[in-house]
Amino acid sequence: MSAPGITQPTEAITRARAGDAPPIFRFCRRALPTREDAEDATMEIFMKLKDKLIQYDATRSFSAWLYKVSANHCWDMLRRRKIRQDKETDDLENVPLEHPDPSQLDQLIEQRTSEEVRKALDKLGGRARMALVMRYYSDMSYDEIADALGVRRAFVGVVLLRARHELRQALEGNAALAAGGAS
Repeated sequence: MSAPGITQPTEAITRARAGDAPPIFRFCRRALPTREDAEDATMEIFMKLKDKLIQYDATRSFSAWLYKVSANHCWDMLRRRKIRQDKETDDLENVPLEHPDPSQLDQLIEQRTSEEVRKALDKLGGRARMALVMRYYSDMSYDEIADALGVRRAFVGVVLLRARHELRQALEGNAALAAGGAS
């Protein structure tokens, strides 16, 4: 009996054991502020996998589990380095009611280079960056994001709403600086 999304988990596990890291490195690169952090995190994740593979439930998607392990590791790194900003949860009452239409944000991102998007992501707080990376680059569900971030599922939508808004502001700010510099 096979659960949905698990067609070849043994192949994925074999690749993970062999350290087949490009997708995990890309995930870490988007989640963490520097390339060096992403390289360190990728290596540490694959070192952890040897011990954590016994925790893997074969009835669930291996790639979702691997991304969860990766997200948790990156989130821990961000917390340890004090990059996470306290304002992420302090001012929820200030979340704008009007938010960017996801298609407008997609268009804005498409108009930018990957370096500009990375710089904009770096301006976000740790939780916002992780939520965006997990949702839009790793296609994780709200439940998986909630589990990885250690928040209630209902809060994930608020975090994503706010993160999209902050990303749009950061991208627009980068464009204004590139066009004419700070005034």
